[in-house]
Amino acid sequence: MQTITFKEAKMTLLGALLLAVMAGCDARGQESATPLPPPEVEVAVVKPESVTLWGAFSGRVEAPQTVELRPRVSGYIDQVGFEEGELVSEGDVLFVIDPRPYEAREQLAQAELARMRSQLTLASSEAARSEQLWERRAISREEFEQRNAAKTMAQAGVNAAAAALESAQLNLEYTRVKAPVSGRIGRAQVTRGNLATADTTLLSTLVSVDPLYVYFESDQQTVQDNPHGQSVPVRIGLAGGDDFPYQGQLDFIDNQYNPRTGTLQYRAQVANPDGALRPGQFARVEMPVAAASAALLVDQKAVMTDQDRRYLYVLDDDNRAERRIVETGRRVNGLLIITEGLGAGERVVVNGLQKIAFPGIEVAPELVDMRRAPSPVVVATAR
Repeated sequence: MQTITFKEAKMTLLGALLLAVMAGCDARGQESATPLPPPEVEVAVVKPESVTLWGAFSGRVEAPQTVELRPRVSGYIDQVGFEEGELVSEGDVLFVIDPRPYEAREQLAQAELARMRSQLTLASSEAARSEQLWERRAISREEFEQRNAAKTMAQAGVNAAAAALESAQLNLEYTRVKAPVSGRIGRAQVTRGNLATADTTLLSTLVSVDPLYVYFESDQQTVQDNPHGQSVPVRIGLAGGDDFPYQGQLDFIDNQYNPRTGTLQYRAQVANPDGALRPGQFARVEMPVAAASAALLVDQKAVMTDQDRRYLYVLDDDNRAERRIVETGRRVNGLLIITEGLGAGERVVVNGLQKIAFPGIEVAPELVDMRRAPSPVVVATAR
């Protein structure tokens, strides 16, 4: 039996421990050498599309007709014939001025006209007799001319009396202040019993409501890019909203730029049969400014920013993510138009960008549609 010294036993134990440690390290090395699977990302193929590019503008709603109602005759207000803020029709009686003084003047004018007509009848009869007498030389030439002059003066008197009667009738008609246009009436500035002075007192204001105008301004670059003229359809929405429920038609483009702002004014006409729009409201306007027959569109989430540059990741034939610097254009339904740096048919990473640790990494692509939720309406806004 071989005797093992304490020193030999100690060396044997240390050797066994060393072999165990070396075996563990070798096992961990083999485990770490196993390659990780490529990260999974979603990619979409870029396809050229025909789109209409729309520019977004801020505008203001205005009424085509705004009327300040003032009386044409003076008098005390006898009646207010409307509810403030309601819709009225052309010809509706809005105010009535006490008509009694003007009725009396009309009657006086009628009496004066009747008197002048009777004088004309008498003068005409005398002129006819004088002509017969003059033919027989029964009266002098002077008397003949005087009777004819009297007839002429009587005719002039009838004409003057008829004009005075017409004026009195007009003034009587003016005591009924009517709506010159259809629209929405404002607040009554003068109420019953108060004196209204002709051509001075403001009774109320009236604005037309259907159709309405929307004025907005465009910068010079947008005007140069816009291939259209008048009669262009536009979309209109109210400030604070996200949709454009009103459809309008461009009907006016100003003939010169504003020298202070460098912008050109546009006007669109929009139907407002229910009176929902009101003059003075701020509005958002979208107008087609250009068309692209082969635009390259990518999901906005795929485009990232590095300082002042924009880039995205494109897969090569080996499914390696290549960083690509691009130039972007307008937004179209959540997609961005890529004007430079990208070609049709290339695969762009649209989801899982956080898994790309460095350019050139191999990924496991899953093909998806560039438009996750297609929209039937093409909406493009300025960059």
